[in-house]
Amino acid sequence: MYVVILAGGSGTRFWPLSRAEKPKQLISVTGERSMLQRTVERVLPLKPKRILIITSHIQAAESKRQTAPYHSVPIEVIPEPASRNTAPAAAIAAAIISAHDPSAVMALLPADHYIRDEAAFGEALLRGVQAARKGYLVTLGVIPVRPETGYGYIEADINLRGEGPFPVSSFIEKPPLEKALLFMEKGNYFWNSGIFAWRADIVLSEIRKHAPELYNAVSAIDFKNGVWDMSDLQDIMADAYSGMESRSIDYAVLEKSDKIQVVPVEMGWSDVGSWGAIPEIVEPGESGTVCINAESHVTIESSDNIIYMDGRMIATVGVKGLILVSTPDALLVCDRRRSQDVKRVVEQLVAGKKSRYL
Repeated sequence: MYVVILAGGSGTRFWPLSRAEKPKQLISVTGERSMLQRTVERVLPLKPKRILIITSHIQAAESKRQTAPYHSVPIEVIPEPASRNTAPAAAIAAAIISAHDPSAVMALLPADHYIRDEAAFGEALLRGVQAARKGYLVTLGVIPVRPETGYGYIEADINLRGEGPFPVSSFIEKPPLEKALLFMEKGNYFWNSGIFAWRADIVLSEIRKHAPELYNAVSAIDFKNGVWDMSDLQDIMADAYSGMESRSIDYAVLEKSDKIQVVPVEMGWSDVGSWGAIPEIVEPGESGTVCINAESHVTIESSDNIIYMDGRMIATVGVKGLILVSTPDALLVCDRRRSQDVKRVVEQLVAGKKSRYL
């Protein structure tokens, strides 16, 4: 098995801690190792043949630096010349692996997710790998613990016996609350984790069938030079990417394929999509407040806040439901219910050409 880690996101909802050169996956919101490092550590016990990290050319050097200490498995950092969502990245990775090992299984996973139960993750992924060897495109479906409206869902046919994998009936975009409640009651709907397993040759065949323009663009790149170093192919990759659409692998291929199966898993998963998700990975205190990286915190009649400091002491008096993030050059104060709107700050900074804060 090969592991492909998608690490090219911009992480705008974690501004001002997340910046263009060090986005969410390259930082730690808990004061420990970065999310990319934790993702690498999570897959090492599965003993992959090689790990490929697909990232932005802006983030490639830092990705190499952060993964340099891991020596038990060869790690390749492959920079994309432009951001084109997950379908081109998945296709490029499959083409590279296929050039070396056509029928190899590859696991595809994001670099910026949190998984509490890593043993459950490993067991579920290995079950997915077994199904992938038989020619299926497999996704891990997280068993819902609440009627979440911010995630996509996978509907499965669970009439078959056992624990899965089960055939996938449909993919559903982020549903309204009433539908999310219904999905939980039915028991055959799972959160789409964005974690996949498939054979390189099979997924390329499905890309050729359902996204032929993407397949043709990737086929124009000759990865069959017998080495893993991609440095000589950067100009050719740039030409190929210039004509690629920005699409997710879900939309481009998975929602159209008849080879999809899902492995249900309960693993304490979160996509950590914004500051508002921090209480899912850091236990709040008695007042419901999470305070990270502060020298100390004095709280008076304050509750349900999310605080990230740059090492200084902070005092909160009579405030509730806020996000407070302090870095050396910027301060974010946000209503906790509007954590998704932090990306709009970045949009305004871009529009105002205030690149020093990006």
